[in-house]
Amino acid sequence: MTSHFIPTLVRFALRTLVGLVLTATLAVGLYLLFAYHFTYSKGESVGYVQKLSYKGWICKTWEGEQIRALAVMPTIPEKLEFTVRDVAVADQINASIGKKVVLEYEQHQGLPGCFGDTQHFVVAVRPAPGE
Repeated sequence: MTSHFIPTLVRFALRTLVGLVLTATLAVGLYLLFAYHFTYSKGESVGYVQKLSYKGWICKTWEGEQIRALAVMPTIPEKLEFTVRDVAVADQINASIGKKVVLEYEQHQGLPGCFGDTQHFVVAVRPAPGE
């Protein structure tokens, strides 16, 4: 009776463990799918792109900084750190470094580092009005 009970208990424990692992994997996958495809906010930022670099140990992404000039009088500039997923957009930004541009971005919260170092993902770039 005891020898039959132990294998049944082991099978039950393995099934439970496999079920928990599959449920956790599905939950994480659904969360990442949601966070990746739905934006928390969208907006535009006007300023000068200071740098853009392709970096990362395993998951390489384009990461950059834009200095936003807020007023005519001297102030401490505000910095927008951003990530670029599209190589064509990264090429446009590289061609515009030092020029005043408008960056259109989407904010995605809660994504792990392989998706980018920041929450702001630039989707388009264009010259600033009057430039």
